[in-house]
Amino acid sequence: MANVFEVLERDHEEVKSMMSELESGPAARGMSDGDRLARRKRQVERLITEESKHEAVEEEYFWPAVRELVPNGRELAEHAVRQEQEAKFVLNDLIGFEPGNVRHEEMLSAFIEAAREHIAYEEREVWPELRLVISPERADELGSKLQRAKRIAPTRPHPHTPPRPGVLKATGPFVGAADRIRDLVSGRSRH
Repeated sequence: MANVFEVLERDHEEVKSMMSELESGPAARGMSDGDRLARRKRQVERLITEESKHEAVEEEYFWPAVRELVPNGRELAEHAVRQEQEAKFVLNDLIGFEPGNVRHEEMLSAFIEAAREHIAYEEREVWPELRLVISPERADELGSKLQRAKRIAPTRPHPHTPPRPGVLKATGPFVGAADRIRDLVSGRSRH
């Protein structure tokens, strides 16, 4: 069983790896322009999926724990959730553009820069504060909740859904199921 910090660190490492791969671009050797763009599109879709699931479960479980346990947790969580909401709008807009389009590349670059800033904020500002006050049992319990919730979390950004835990817990499974059906129908789940 992984604790909350291990679960989140794995997610962060996965997202950082995807972002680095997107920044370096696919190896051009032996690939047509069409193949490179198709590969990039799959990479971006995977980033959107993983980031959407990650942020949804953080808003459901992690940020409420931070608010509850950390003395200045409310301020820390509000700052982070504002960053996440901004990212959801960018990711949502990114879905409407094809790789290679100038606007797509600008939005992707902006997202990557903001995501790195957000990850650093969590790891340097929030985690140390939470480590001081969370029990090992609670950290394990929270890690388990995050892992379970991620399996049914939305796979697309939903920037207009209020980032309130009660709303997310009530709607998350339904929105996640609808996203997965949409992914299946659109072919997005095959990536």
